Amino acid sequence: MLHYIKGTIAMKFPGGVVVENNGIGYEIYVPDNSALYLASPGETISVYTAMIVREDDISLYGFSDEEAIDLFRKFMTVSGVGAKAAMALLSCMPVGELKKAIAFEDANALTKANGIGKKTAQRIVLELKEKIGGVSEFGDATEIVHGDNGRTEATNGLIALGYSKSEAVSAVASIEENNLSVEEYIKMALKKLF
Repeated sequence: MLHYIKGTIAMKFPGGVVVENNGIGYEIYVPDNSALYLASPGETISVYTAMIVREDDISLYGFSDEEAIDLFRKFMTVSGVGAKAAMALLSCMPVGELKKAIAFEDANALTKANGIGKKTAQRIVLELKEKIGGVSEFGDATEIVHGDNGRTEATNGLIALGYSKSEAVSAVASIEENNLSVEEYIKMALKKLF
């Protein structure tokens, strides 16, 4: 089992990235909203991986943090939810929002994911709400930071990608350069979060 792969982005493809490590290119499927898509070819990244072995296929699924891979594994424990459905869920909204939807028993929010119908969404809520944690844990995890500069927009962008408010604020605040574009702030903050 591969816990994580550290290497350079060799290329991107729809639904994933190829990470080169010691001359081997690992094809890794990542959620559509993953921070890993912001990395440029040649950048060094760490990807937490889940290897799914089926009779006719071996696939790697990658995540930028342990919280996302943990939720992916939890989704896979639900009857009728496979790797593709779990990735669709993780692609439709940030990890914090998914956990919040499950904790608040908002099955309709989960139906936004491709291939997730109402019955499957209800089953996910029913089977995972105890494993996710209480409603009180989600008080300000996705709270928006207010302001009107590039740092503020970058912080909100990181929150939208699934990072906690404190992680996002800390990463952006640690950037010494000023007057950067939102994209530059996000890119530099993501390097610090890896």
